[in-house]
Amino acid sequence: MNTIKSISLCVLGLVSCNSEKEKVSKNEELPNIIHIFADDLGYGDLSCFGATDIKTSNIDRIASEGIRFTEFYSASPVCSPSRAGLLTGRLPQRMGINGVFFPESFTGMPQDEITIAEMLKEKDYTTGIVGKWHLGHLHKFLPLQQGFDSYFGIPYSNDMESVLYMRGNNVEEFNVDQRYITRRYTEEAIKFIDQNKDNPFFLYIAHNMPHVPIYASENFMGTSERGLYGDVVQELDWSVGQILERLEQLNLLENTLVIFSSDNGPWLVMEDHGGSAGILREGKQYTFEGGMRVPTVAMWKSKIPEGIVYNDIATQMDWLPTIAKISGISLPEDRIIDGRDISEVLFNTGKREDSTYMYFDGADLQCYRKGNWKIKKPYEGYEGSAWKKAVKAHDTLLINMKIDPGEKDNLFKEYSEKTRILFKEMNSKYREMGKLPPSLILRTDADNSHYEYLRNKKNKN
Repeated sequence: MNTIKSISLCVLGLVSCNSEKEKVSKNEELPNIIHIFADDLGYGDLSCFGATDIKTSNIDRIASEGIRFTEFYSASPVCSPSRAGLLTGRLPQRMGINGVFFPESFTGMPQDEITIAEMLKEKDYTTGIVGKWHLGHLHKFLPLQQGFDSYFGIPYSNDMESVLYMRGNNVEEFNVDQRYITRRYTEEAIKFIDQNKDNPFFLYIAHNMPHVPIYASENFMGTSERGLYGDVVQELDWSVGQILERLEQLNLLENTLVIFSSDNGPWLVMEDHGGSAGILREGKQYTFEGGMRVPTVAMWKSKIPEGIVYNDIATQMDWLPTIAKISGISLPEDRIIDGRDISEVLFNTGKREDSTYMYFDGADLQCYRKGNWKIKKPYEGYEGSAWKKAVKAHDTLLINMKIDPGEKDNLFKEYSEKTRILFKEMNSKYREMGKLPPSLILRTDADNSHYEYLRNKKNKN
């Protein structure tokens, strides 16, 4: 009896060992994925994209040891829709997310959306987010209910009321010293990497900076040639360097896909606190290139060849299908995924299969790009305000993006027939989207009639 039991235990031990070996082997094949997302960082704010007054050696390293995208598009020219598009691979208009959420919002990204984090659960990834969420702060909308195992950060923009740190589903700190947000996020990110170094992980680091109000810690004050804004960006670059250094120390860098990008263009109305769109026209809140085209680089040392520059369209929504491909996960079949798998672009073996893109401002489809050409509907102009830059009215625009990324030369009159064809295609693609949900209600106005009553009463007296 004891002999039989001993043999059984040995057999079980061998099975267990083999299972563990298979598990280790399986995990070694799966890449770690780190997506670092800046807030309101402009196309002209990184030295690898032409900035001469801001030094970003660590982000530049990602570009030189991997791939730099020169025509990479955000899902939106503002925060919340951009983040929804990134995490789901879908146009935010399909979710009714056509503006930004606020601390008083009772809505958020719909719970039935499938995020990158939820998708990766199929392969037993550990998933975490450090930083800005901005997709709804009520319990049912928070990251832990959208596939993330852990969350630390500020649930919305740092210029909104009640800036606070959350951990998981709960408030951890009500008093946030914004000078140290970037440092704190970096510490939390490294802690996550250390805790999950033996398992495949997905880490989404969503910085609040350089969204206004901007702050840098004392170690970075005065270090750039572009004032406080440059200091803030250089601290973000330091943070990227800390992440890369920790991955190297743990021998994880070879098998980690590291992505760095921005949620939309720079907030130009904030002047020297608002960043630069570089060679591009306008910035955040607009569907000109400066609002939608974002600086993006990626590295995966064992897979992505060094020094690739991709000069064609790619988008934030492409990351979900791409991550699905490299992780061996099938895309959900019950919904439309707008992104495209760009793994062949990363590996320098092919191009993105679709050369078109639709630019939405909220629920309004304003522009369409196909190949080299971009059309933009007439715009009545905006007179300007404290929160949005003034822009002059314009007629229909037709731009050759390859020779005129600054959108200065309108070719509409010279190529009116091409413009007509492109508008027809744009409208056809929009109709193919079907009936879209109404815009989510983001906030409602307070009823201040009581103050009006008192003012009127005082005036009568």
